Amino acid sequence: MMKYLICLSLILLPLLSVVEGNLGGWQPIKDLSDPNIQAVAKFAVDEHNKQTTSSLVLVKIVEGKQQVVAGMIYSLTIAAKNGGAGTKNYEAVVVERVSDHYKGLQSFKAL
Repeated sequence: MMKYLICLSLILLPLLSVVEGNLGGWQPIKDLSDPNIQAVAKFAVDEHNKQTTSSLVLVKIVEGKQQVVAGMIYSLTIAAKNGGAGTKNYEAVVVERVSDHYKGLQSFKAL
């Protein structure tokens, strides 16, 4: 029985690492100018403004990564400015589900 479990674990462990490497892990977003990524960043800033009565304006996306779950989670570093003040970087995490057309801002914080 013990030999069977050892053999089974030797077969399953490499498979598990392959699956974890391709699904569910964070992947860098290569094309930050993609219209969908731009829309997610704009949504994050707009939603933050609604929740806090701020008036941030999106300047650019500095970097981003995404994770496939039951939809997509985006973690974006966003440069934004508030009126005449200088540009600051913020981290925004947005959840998007295609199945029910849900998009929500999980977090938005200054870096």
